[in-house]
Amino acid sequence: MTKQEKLKHCAGCEQDFYNGKNPYEVKECWSLGKAKLVSRKKIHINQVPPWKQKPIKVLSCYQQKGYVFWAPDREY
Repeated sequence: MTKQEKLKHCAGCEQDFYNGKNPYEVKECWSLGKAKLVSRKKIHINQVPPWKQKPIKVLSCYQQKGYVFWAPDREY
């Protein structure tokens, strides 16, 4: 996966700020180079199990405020 393809999956991530979207001249998030596209369940921190939602594709380093990203085969 190219850097450009990875950057498309950074939208909404807390760390996307470091992909040139900051006043500190930081051009690239430190996790981008090793990131892989994975399948995860997006679970709100207040959601109680079982987690039955379908998995989505996100980068392995993806972080979003108020959510955790859990293994696609887990319900608890």
